[in-house]
Amino acid sequence: MSFGRFLRQARSGVLGALSGAQRGADFEVGPARPGFGDAACNAPFLLAKKEGRPPAQIAQELASRCRAEGLVLWCRAHPSGYLNFGADDAALASESVRAALDGTFGIEPPEPVRTVVEHTSVNPNKALHVGHARNVVVGDCVSRILARAGHPVSVLNYVDDSGLQVADVVVGLQKLGVDSEPPAGVPYDRYCGEEIYVRTTAAYERDPALKGERGRVLSEMESGGNETADLAESVTRRVLRRQLETCWRLGASYDCINYESHILRSGLWESVFADLKEKGLAELESAGDNAGCWVLRGRGKVLVRSGGTATYTAKDIPYAAWKAGLVADPFGYRPYPGQPGRQLWESELGGGERRAYPGERVITVVDSRQSAPQAIVRSLVDVFKGSEGSYVHLSYGPVVLSPETARGLGAETGGKKAQMSGRRGLYVSADSVCDLLEERALAEVARRNPGMDPGAAREVARQVGLGTLRYEMIRPDLERPVSFDLEKSLSLEGDTAPYIQYAHARACRILEKAPSAPDPGSMRPARGGPERGLVLAVSKMGEAVSDAERNLSPKVVARYCRELAVEFNSFYERARVVGTDPRTDNFRLCLVDAFRLTMASALDLLGIGAPERM
Repeated sequence: MSFGRFLRQARSGVLGALSGAQRGADFEVGPARPGFGDAACNAPFLLAKKEGRPPAQIAQELASRCRAEGLVLWCRAHPSGYLNFGADDAALASESVRAALDGTFGIEPPEPVRTVVEHTSVNPNKALHVGHARNVVVGDCVSRILARAGHPVSVLNYVDDSGLQVADVVVGLQKLGVDSEPPAGVPYDRYCGEEIYVRTTAAYERDPALKGERGRVLSEMESGGNETADLAESVTRRVLRRQLETCWRLGASYDCINYESHILRSGLWESVFADLKEKGLAELESAGDNAGCWVLRGRGKVLVRSGGTATYTAKDIPYAAWKAGLVADPFGYRPYPGQPGRQLWESELGGGERRAYPGERVITVVDSRQSAPQAIVRSLVDVFKGSEGSYVHLSYGPVVLSPETARGLGAETGGKKAQMSGRRGLYVSADSVCDLLEERALAEVARRNPGMDPGAAREVARQVGLGTLRYEMIRPDLERPVSFDLEKSLSLEGDTAPYIQYAHARACRILEKAPSAPDPGSMRPARGGPERGLVLAVSKMGEAVSDAERNLSPKVVARYCRELAVEFNSFYERARVVGTDPRTDNFRLCLVDAFRLTMASALDLLGIGAPERM
């Protein structure tokens, strides 16, 4: 459909123009750079190497034999040696408007692959900060894109309720006399992270012997059925609830919550550990720093400490095996209440319903600092599965604080960016950023729309504030760190979500004020004119989704939204939507409506709202 069909028809024309000896060329047809038509083909360059002739000469020959049909209006040779193609924008407009109205947008589903996406997975001892927000947003966007492309997707959130950071909170409660309840008005997750956890880690530095309590607590947490394990569960459940409320506020949702304690007590680790030893992948160290530890052969990575507790890497292995369907599912599941719009389930042992979550493909969203342990997990899954590529570590650059924001939090960095640190209390909470962005957006909405209903204004401000944060998390390349500056993040201008959202709102106002509704049934598009750029942009929605799905790249959709908004604003500035003649008016109104629907759908893939007024 739409632009993708145009590219395939152009490719078909090239295949028809090739002689028998030339047909083995593995050429490409893709979007052209501005000023070089709508699509370009590199076949002449590939054939030039084989035939020893100039690309421009071959391009001329191919262009003379290439048939223009369907959505392809013309094929021409460029002096550089490329074959260029022009689209029949009138036909493309008709097809794209229909695709927008029926909700398909030219998206062609790939072969469906049952996919597990695990994201968020924040230690349940603190509130989410903006660094965690990038994980949440990236994972949620990838899940939305894969589902929209046609893959069955299960979204998981792994709760490390038996790890070191939870143990530190328990040590603080048991040994430092810290109050178990926060002061009035302080959320429980922030109290645990900013008060108990920080105080405990500081106490370790003053009294190294206190760290011995951490080992005891860890052991009792893993075994379960004791007062320490019950206290740890109480803490993690309360913190988790607050974390989930933040994630829901960020626009994310999940299918299932898995608990590390359930993994440990289910017998999965013992089964996988036995397989590792049987396959010779794990060995017991008898000397050196790791004496008494089980390590991964050839890598020296500790799996089981000398005291018998499993490391983070070891705990990841059975969970990865479960996600990939390599082991029997030992869990039951029960509903977890409160998630908006979608039923959430949580694992349990010894009861609950049976459900199916493992997938043919597993995508784990973890920042780049975890690349080494993730590589270990991926390689072991490949060994157990007997094939490669089913386990994907979707890596992203961490969020760091700008020098100015770090200084505002009391940390002098000498003009350098700062890593966020829960131990030092050096981070900006996701909720506080959302609050600030919403208040800034609300002031702008009130200024522009003084008579708007307060409730409606608040909802627009929520969409704009959340959109601003989500867009900032996915706009850069995934592998690049995001430098978070609190003041700059509050700007509503430039390459931001509000700019894109405003284009959608402008389209809604045009349609609202039009003397008649668009009538696609009687639409008669014309070739050329100021609409052409917008027609092409609307037609590329399907290609954007396919590209983002293949490369697991939300940025592709973010960039598409930006380009779509730019083309719409350019069209709006150069053309009268209404007031020319009935045929032109109706065509332009249909195109504006197709843009509105396309933009709203594209923004939804990013978890960003599309306000009708701003």
